[in-house]
Amino acid sequence: MLDWFAENLALIMFATMFIVIFCGYPVAYVLGGSALIFALIGWSLGEFNLVKLNSILLRMWGGIAVDPVLVSLPMFIFMGALLERSGVAKDMLDATQVLLRRTPGGLAVAVMIMGTILAAPIGVVGASVILLSLISLPPMLKAGYDKRLSIGTIASAGTLGILIPPSIMLVVMGEMLNTSVGALFAAATIPGFLLSGLYLLYIWGVAIAKPEWAPKLPKETGPQTGGELFKVVMHGLMPMTVLMVVVLGSIFAGFATATESAGVGCLGAILIAWMNGRVNMKMLKESLRDGCRANGLVFMVVLGATGFSLIFRELGGDELMLGVLKSLGIDTPWSMLIFVMILIFLLGFPFEWIEICLIVLPVFAPIMAKMDFSPHIGADKGAFMAWFATLVAVNLQTSFMSPPFGATLFYMKGTVPPDCSMTDVYRGMYPFLILQVIGLFLCLTFPGLSLWLPKVAGLLD
Repeated sequence: MLDWFAENLALIMFATMFIVIFCGYPVAYVLGGSALIFALIGWSLGEFNLVKLNSILLRMWGGIAVDPVLVSLPMFIFMGALLERSGVAKDMLDATQVLLRRTPGGLAVAVMIMGTILAAPIGVVGASVILLSLISLPPMLKAGYDKRLSIGTIASAGTLGILIPPSIMLVVMGEMLNTSVGALFAAATIPGFLLSGLYLLYIWGVAIAKPEWAPKLPKETGPQTGGELFKVVMHGLMPMTVLMVVVLGSIFAGFATATESAGVGCLGAILIAWMNGRVNMKMLKESLRDGCRANGLVFMVVLGATGFSLIFRELGGDELMLGVLKSLGIDTPWSMLIFVMILIFLLGFPFEWIEICLIVLPVFAPIMAKMDFSPHIGADKGAFMAWFATLVAVNLQTSFMSPPFGATLFYMKGTVPPDCSMTDVYRGMYPFLILQVIGLFLCLTFPGLSLWLPKVAGLLD
């Protein structure tokens, strides 16, 4: 019995970590604590040399604390907090709905476009969904839009924040997969806009087939002259469009790293807030507090995950996991990929994206990297990691919206009017979930959707 326990110590460590997390303990402490406890157990059984614990500190410092890429995290969060508090979202919705007032489903289309643009700087699902819901849902319901269509539109637009660059999730993924964050940004761009395009086609189709679900805005809505229209567009759309082009364009063109572009984005967000006359010390303090709090959370979890992954591998976790999967008949590249995708989808219900990235990716990414997908995507390992990260991001977006436990469902329920039941929220999600599954299948089948842009930009070999 003791021999079996020693041989399977890594798998027991993996299972114990999940059990303790489900009990509600903080993820960072569970990961770090599990690493230390099982290192001591492994030492007592002769399976681990305690001297190797020294390498954990070296990896925490050399691989994380001094990593300039992770410096972009607090800056991207700070940028999103500034834009959220500066009123730019309300200005964008007003400008976009004016431009689309004669389009079928114009208000829903405006919300989707605004969500797609705002997804980039805000980048946090909860913040995006709540912000869009508070700003967009009342005018949509007041205009006579079907509440299920309204809820689904807002939820899907807000959830794009984890996929469309500069997503903070992609920054963390780049660190976990030891690959270029710029390449991940480029790889996720086309899939992100693909999903947004599928949503827009569905909204247009519903507006044409059932116009009572998405009435057109009255002609007298908004400015009536060309000069007034130009002023609204310049004020509402142009600043954010320029900011996103500068932030993302500088990365794709190779002029700036993710960290440098994050700094430019923060400066641009401050300028936009100043142009809107909304810069004050209270707003700046709250935005800085949000950035520092999120940064502390991310770094604590990353440090704990670093210790966990190192001890897991030292205890032979990679080989044990491969052996278990092979015994279950999961021993081919495609069966392994499908297994990981299903696992990530299921974990998306109880866990946040950062927990999934920092638990699953360090364990399964090395296993996936050993698989041969060269007939499908080529032999470049960087291309595989970019493609794999994009699949994970799209997959997580789907799990966030899936009933009955997707996190986006509860964000929406907390902001919708009392007459909107949880059943209405569920029913509003289903059409968009189908579109997300289609998008995931397209990215899986056609890797060029993820790899074309990073290759053109010279971010992959």
